[in-house]
Amino acid sequence: MSGDKTRRPAAFLDRDGVLNIDHGYAHRIDQLVWVEGAQRAVKLLNDASYTVIVVTNQSGVARGLYSEADIRTFHAHMQGVLKNSGAHIDAFYHCPHHPEGTIESFAVTCDCRKPGTGMLRQAAREWPLDLTRSFMIGDRDGDMEAAAAFNIRGIRFDHKIQSLIEIVRGQIKN
Repeated sequence: MSGDKTRRPAAFLDRDGVLNIDHGYAHRIDQLVWVEGAQRAVKLLNDASYTVIVVTNQSGVARGLYSEADIRTFHAHMQGVLKNSGAHIDAFYHCPHHPEGTIESFAVTCDCRKPGTGMLRQAAREWPLDLTRSFMIGDRDGDMEAAAAFNIRGIRFDHKIQSLIEIVRGQIKN
């Protein structure tokens, strides 16, 4: 259905290490430190008519470090900051599971935890996406494995040596 003009390409973004500095288990708004250029990169994606979707493993829930409500508050704060710069994320998906978690209901092996494709598949069901033009930016092997298993381009990103703005510019030209 790639001829369907209502379908837009998606930019799937990992959160920790791509949008914000990964200090480990970030879940409080005072822990949000943006990767340089992240807000501008999201705005570039918005302006290029990409559906911007965050897909993030959040094993801190399974480990009892914070709750899913904490994640939603953190994401709402991110969205508010982005709004102030004229940008937005269309959807946030998170996986609260980890097989070695201490919270029994979340201590499971699941398909939503990357490198599984559950979050990507859920987004594709809920949004009119053109997956042939979609890609994923992540900072870990599991992100790249999820992209490959979902049959979209995977772009490995290291904020210490790369510019997220330049990565995004390169992708939206394709």
